[in-house]
Amino acid sequence: MAIFQLDIPKNINYKTEILAGLTVAMTMIPESLSFAILAGLSPITGLYAAFLMGLITSILGGRPGMVSGGAGATVIVLIALAAQHGVEYLFAAVALAGIFQILVGAFRLGKFVRLIPQPVMFGFLNGLAIVIFMAQMEQFKVPVHGVMQWMAGVPLFIMLGLTALTIALVLIVPKISKAIPSSLIAILVVFALVQFTGIETKKVMDIASVSGSFPSFHIPHVPFTWETLSIIFPYALVMAAVGLIESLLTLSMVDELTNSKGSSNKESIAQGTANIINGFFAGMGGCAMVAQTLVNISAGARTRLSSFIGAITILFVILIAAPFIELIPMAALVGVMMIVAITTFKWGFLRMFNKMPKSDMFVGVLVAGITVVLHNLALAVFAGVIVSALVFAWDSAVRIRARKSEDEFGNKIYEIYGPLFFGSSSHFLDKFTPKEDPERIIIDLKESRVVDMSAIDALHKISNKYAQIGKTVVLRHLSEDSIKLLQNAKGLIEVNIQEDPTYKVMPGKVVE
Repeated sequence: MAIFQLDIPKNINYKTEILAGLTVAMTMIPESLSFAILAGLSPITGLYAAFLMGLITSILGGRPGMVSGGAGATVIVLIALAAQHGVEYLFAAVALAGIFQILVGAFRLGKFVRLIPQPVMFGFLNGLAIVIFMAQMEQFKVPVHGVMQWMAGVPLFIMLGLTALTIALVLIVPKISKAIPSSLIAILVVFALVQFTGIETKKVMDIASVSGSFPSFHIPHVPFTWETLSIIFPYALVMAAVGLIESLLTLSMVDELTNSKGSSNKESIAQGTANIINGFFAGMGGCAMVAQTLVNISAGARTRLSSFIGAITILFVILIAAPFIELIPMAALVGVMMIVAITTFKWGFLRMFNKMPKSDMFVGVLVAGITVVLHNLALAVFAGVIVSALVFAWDSAVRIRARKSEDEFGNKIYEIYGPLFFGSSSHFLDKFTPKEDPERIIIDLKESRVVDMSAIDALHKISNKYAQIGKTVVLRHLSEDSIKLLQNAKGLIEVNIQEDPTYKVMPGKVVE
């Protein structure tokens, strides 16, 4: 019996999935090579990561159609570690990061990515689109006496012409036929044109060689000591967080594009497993790759088969087809990625700019700006979520209201509207007038909710204020979760809870 299954649906379009996988592999190879070189690693390390991440996540992942590989977002985190302590420490950190990611999935914490607000998602995608587009500009540079300089003259015009041809083919081919992914056709056409005409232009071989052997088992050569753990721990933790954020955001994006739902916890475990295997097979680790995932989805792929084929294709290239792949013009790959950038950008965000709340617009621009300037997707998302949370807290705080009335017994009733929490507790206290109120007041919380310790403390303070002048405060219409919070605070506060037939609270019950 097989240990792993691709779990492929019966109505799969095999041709579409296979061709999409081939296209993904072509776009992933130069990117993986570039990131490995950027980190000061052997280029083959990037290809191993692309193969291992793609293979493991295609089998174990929680989102069919999603592509993982050696991503820049994760390897950038480890550049300083590799520079200071060597590549073996990098492999150890990648494996440890995988353990952290598995723990996130095992404890079912992946679902929290769904709490990310829509403006943050817009900003994430728009910033990423700009980063993808700008990254292609680097391919218009060539080394001159060891220094990268912009192309000029005929080489520049050839590069621009081939890139424009690729973009045109990607846009025009779908209007004629969708039998084969337009991206793959564009790459093959430009490749054939360059080969048969002998045009001199920048190729994959100008970045690095893609030839190598099958990845072999390799225990990182680091001392198994607490000192080693103290060195790699912070890097591994940050890499795990960055990788999961990018992967789970990509998962949410694919959910939206395909109108389906993936498993964030299952994906977390798959990402962690893939990174552990990377650490022991000399791969630089990685996460989901948004651009390649978009290439895959736009090519019509919807199952695990496409990403599996992509991973196997990369292995085939490493072992056999390297001489052929190294001849692919970079202009063809640049053109495909530029189309990906243009389609990734949420143009509707610009149309909504004057119609959505200013706070949402600010969050979207902030996230996009951090992504573009710092190339740090995790930091951008964290900042966006924090600002969104603060805006929500402020809005909820200032909206808390109290309607005042008296019952037939002369008791004053304060009907509270809006949640009572850390942000609204001070506004809540300002609603009361202890000196002017009668001997007994009733705080009606039917339209409110006691949320946190700050809310409990506010109830305690207002009860004390009235008690000091010989007056009584009674709470009414508390929800079940609010009562539970107050009961858990026994010994810290003392408030009276009035009988409520809806929630069946005992009459005259005191929480001490």
